[in-house]
Amino acid sequence: MTDTELAVAIAAEAGDLLRAIRAEGAETGRALGDRGDREANALILRRLAETRPDDFILSEESLDDRARCGARRVWIVDPLDGTRDYADGLDDWAVHIGLAIDGRPAFGAVAVPQWGRVWCTDHARAVLPPLPARPRVVVSRTRCPDIALRVATALDAEMLGMGSAGAKAMAVVDGRADIYLHAGGQYEWDNCAPAAVALAAGLHASRIDGSPLVYNCADPLLPDLLICRPELAKRVLNVIARAGTA
Repeated sequence: MTDTELAVAIAAEAGDLLRAIRAEGAETGRALGDRGDREANALILRRLAETRPDDFILSEESLDDRARCGARRVWIVDPLDGTRDYADGLDDWAVHIGLAIDGRPAFGAVAVPQWGRVWCTDHARAVLPPLPARPRVVVSRTRCPDIALRVATALDAEMLGMGSAGAKAMAVVDGRADIYLHAGGQYEWDNCAPAAVALAAGLHASRIDGSPLVYNCADPLLPDLLICRPELAKRVLNVIARAGTA
């Protein structure tokens, strides 16, 4: 398998496992989320160890081996992005399988199992219908960042609430949203795979100051992210820059 084919296969298998766990009905709430995180992570680690034994892994659900910082190839994974949404019975949770090479989001897959979809870097193509009069900004339904409100106001944009980072990013890839903007706390596993797919699809993906997204850092905190249609990037970044000096 190529790296992308492997990412797709693992994301799909982990998604099937998570759906099966939830369908059992044995746990609810936090216990369900904890079990989903734990078992999906074990599956992902096992599959990567079997197929890419020389690569390093950075996972939200595992202890961090800082030896990865000297490696060229590091798999950056979130076994269950949107744990609360998963535990609450919602459908916009995701599995992220990303591969950073020399610090860049090179390959990856994002599965949203309840939507029956897996997006990947090999086949990503952004759907870019005519830009609506009011751009659509997708944000967290529970923790909308202030900068997203400022951008939405400046652009007279419509705001759409959604769960996991992967689901939000793929909404932009699919043309159901035009901008995904986050600030205030994410880690590399939250956005490596979504950024890889978005970039492969031809979208803009960067930090909110316009700088490149860099992965496999000693500190995996990567607190802000902008994914949007390329023709909107300059306008959004200008609004953010003005807001920062206001």
